[in-house]
Amino acid sequence: MLYQKLAPVLDSLELKAEVIFVDDGSLDRSPGIIQKLAVDHSEVRALIFARNFGQTAALAAGFEHAKGEIVIPLDADLQNDPEDIPVILEKLSQGYDVVSCWRKHRRDPWLSRVLPSRLANAIISWISGVHLHDYGCTLKGYRRDILQHIRLYGEMHRFIPIFASWAGARVTEIPVNHHPRLYGKSKYGVLRVVKVLLDLVTIKFLGSYSTKPMYLFGGIGFLSFVVGVLLSAISLYQKFFFAVKVHRNPLLIFSIFFAIVGVHFILFGLIAELVIRTYHESQNKPTYLLKSESILSNTKNVSRR
Repeated sequence: MLYQKLAPVLDSLELKAEVIFVDDGSLDRSPGIIQKLAVDHSEVRALIFARNFGQTAALAAGFEHAKGEIVIPLDADLQNDPEDIPVILEKLSQGYDVVSCWRKHRRDPWLSRVLPSRLANAIISWISGVHLHDYGCTLKGYRRDILQHIRLYGEMHRFIPIFASWAGARVTEIPVNHHPRLYGKSKYGVLRVVKVLLDLVTIKFLGSYSTKPMYLFGGIGFLSFVVGVLLSAISLYQKFFFAVKVHRNPLLIFSIFFAIVGVHFILFGLIAELVIRTYHESQNKPTYLLKSESILSNTKNVSRR
């Protein structure tokens, strides 16, 4: 059904395009259907997973096997509209690297899907600094060179615009159509929300402290150590001025606890620094990304008086 709606749109564009179907361990007839499409149509390719690996893995597989300069993923449940593809391409032609799509008039249950999604999008925008209305919409447009620097794990496919923006990409957002779910059943639930929130913590760490973890662990450790010293000073003050027995003062126990935790966090920071340095140096991985490079060769500058 998806290909029947997708093919006319691609034909109208008069562009060379490929269609990659990724089957994420389906138990119905989907693998056979997309394999037949791949046999009948030269532009169609089928990727069949051995088992269910999740949406992030499915998107990662599609990105890795795609050959075009522009990659546009969309769900197969027909909630995303292939008619929006020309609009995405038009926006990319204006110089943007990522076009994120916003299901402005979302056709899902408001209380169980729309409201949690809006709250999550607001939190993600606030923490990441990349302000978008809808991170969860699979339909997006990417330039291939942006995706080459991104590795996806967990539930991180929704955060690709954030990774791209941090890498210097131009990101924009457009409203798109959204249709009621007619096929399949949504697998999103409370557990998946927890996973997304945990991934968001990872994203924040990667974006702000991946090359300088000591700033995070050392900062927490230093603060904890200072609290321990202050509590110790208070307990000594109470001993000398109010005759409070030290061994009966819980502040002393807390001061020792915070001091030990502080030292441990600082040591964690040192270990993290060693791991990061080993990672970058062993793989010859730079801590920067080049957008372009100009090389001058066989040029001599001669100065005369």
